[in-house]
Amino acid sequence: MIEKSLILIKHDAVSRGIIGEIISRFEKIGLKIVGMKMLHADEKLASNHYLVDEEWAKNVFEKTKNAYEKNNKKFPFKDHMEYGKMIQSWNVGFLREGPVVAIVIEGLHAVEIIRKLVGNTEPRQALPGTIRGDYTVESYAIADFKKRPVRNLVHASGSVKESEREISLWFKDNELCEYKKELDRHL
Repeated sequence: MIEKSLILIKHDAVSRGIIGEIISRFEKIGLKIVGMKMLHADEKLASNHYLVDEEWAKNVFEKTKNAYEKNNKKFPFKDHMEYGKMIQSWNVGFLREGPVVAIVIEGLHAVEIIRKLVGNTEPRQALPGTIRGDYTVESYAIADFKKRPVRNLVHASGSVKESEREISLWFKDNELCEYKKELDRHL
């Protein structure tokens, strides 16, 4: 039940000066920071972070196509991998736009809890009280219009398996710390 998750505070949040406010959301509910650093992601790191595989490309393709069709628009792509690679290119570029804060957070059900705290990937749909719901009004429509990724402040691992892969990209084992917090004695 104790899990680790990767959080990236993206450049849009860094440039707005809300790093501390975002971090405090995780700490206030008892999650523990076990690794943290600020860095500029190079091309290799950003590309490895945003891997494109068949499953992901099909999923993002179908969701976007359905949204277009719901709004009576013609979706201009026919191939899911072509579309996925374009989205990857946008995401890699955005991740490299400026410094990011990479954080490893540990706690009970950390992946699920963090995803709830962060809110919907599209900030316009994120509920008030979530990080994305409280700090941005970005939408997929704006991102599509500007031909760029949605600027949604943070990345949070989507599963335990994903978090393990992502943490190993961003952190060496000796960069993660073990320590006890007051709340640990209740676990």
